[in-house]
Amino acid sequence: MKRTGGQIIMDYLEREGVPYVLGIPGHGILGFFDALRESVSAGKTKYIQVKHEQAAVHMADGYFRVKGEPLAVFTSIGPGALNTAIGLATAYVDSTAVFQISGDTHVQMKGVGVLQEIERRQDSDFLSALEPLAKRVWRAESAGQLPRILQRSFNQMLTGRKGPVAVALPMNVQSEAVEVCLPEPQKHRAAAPPCGDAGTVQTAANLLRSARRPVLLLGGAALRANGTELFVRLAEALGAAVITTMAGKSAFPEDHPLYAFHTGSKGTPPGIHFTRNADVILSLGARFADETTCSYRDGAAFSIPKTKLIQVDIDAGEIGKNYPCEVGILGDLSQVARQLLAAYGTPRVWQGGAYALEIAQEREKWRETIRKGREKTFEKITISQLVGELEECLPEETIIATSSGNTQAQLFQEYAFTKGQRHLTTGGFSTMGWAFPASLGAKLAAPGRPVVCLLGDGDFMMT
Repeated sequence: MKRTGGQIIMDYLEREGVPYVLGIPGHGILGFFDALRESVSAGKTKYIQVKHEQAAVHMADGYFRVKGEPLAVFTSIGPGALNTAIGLATAYVDSTAVFQISGDTHVQMKGVGVLQEIERRQDSDFLSALEPLAKRVWRAESAGQLPRILQRSFNQMLTGRKGPVAVALPMNVQSEAVEVCLPEPQKHRAAAPPCGDAGTVQTAANLLRSARRPVLLLGGAALRANGTELFVRLAEALGAAVITTMAGKSAFPEDHPLYAFHTGSKGTPPGIHFTRNADVILSLGARFADETTCSYRDGAAFSIPKTKLIQVDIDAGEIGKNYPCEVGILGDLSQVARQLLAAYGTPRVWQGGAYALEIAQEREKWRETIRKGREKTFEKITISQLVGELEECLPEETIIATSSGNTQAQLFQEYAFTKGQRHLTTGGFSTMGWAFPASLGAKLAAPGRPVVCLLGDGDFMMT
């Protein structure tokens, strides 16, 4: 049976199990929208219309951070497509998968300057504006190309370092009907994430065994890995102080005696103390961006290479990018963490030791500082006091989303994620206005969990 380009896309989204499609219809995407309406009418897909295309991408971003599965976003031609630039950039910098399709100029009419076409530098040129903001972009020149483009799009999004992709869909391609055979998604995708080189892992384990002041640094990829129990086992085996970046916050229970909060320019005194004075740091999925490192001033947050760094990342480009590594391990951080546990052997006895006592003392000093700040009386409630109220009242399974700003920094510093709560924030691109649509996406992903969105400097809402 022949299928139009729009129907081919919807058929493939159904195969991938994409439950929601988000966007705003316009004249440049009507061929696809007809196919979407058919799928919705058949009960196969749900459609959510947003008020702005950027919000659709932010919603899909929040959904993926909670669920680990991508949503589809669509736009019309021209301004609608370019309205997604901030959303794509946010997802790209924070390594979040979003599948986006946008209407485009008819193949046979490219370059004539049809309504909403950008064509002075080259014909139908809007994809050039999105290229730096996605893992990959495609333009389908015929409906017959779509099965391969769709399969490759999902492969790019969901393997290696995750990220958004964008596909330009000319108006005639959306409506063109062809005979196609859709690929089986799992037959075109790696079955398991990559492990680290065994010899290199053993070298890292030996170095960790020799450490007296080890630190386990968890970045945003660690939070996305949903490996809290694994990271607890690893930290306890190493006897390491555990630090999380802003993107990694809530990857580790913050009431654990080895947890030492955060480092960097928005960090905490205990976190900075332990990263500055570590002899070996094991980094799992952290980029060592400027805020985490206090702009690379030696001895401020880190003293590398005096401190020996073991850096684990799925992206080879991140390893050694900002600091030299004693050991660099390319691989999936959960797989490598399990390898390190096996290679390390007998766990260290850390309870009651001098290092564990130091961690406990630094933890208590910081929590006491927070308590004293919250006890002060002012005419109006402070952000710190609000964060304290949230700590007291919110259920254990709560998801909290923040955007750029002072509230984001204070929640990062002061809120203790202890019992499976989830922290979502736009750390890398630091996008204002992200939290509300992202929290809506989080609620779609976890309808049974409370979701709190912190806005501005102290305003908040439940969703």
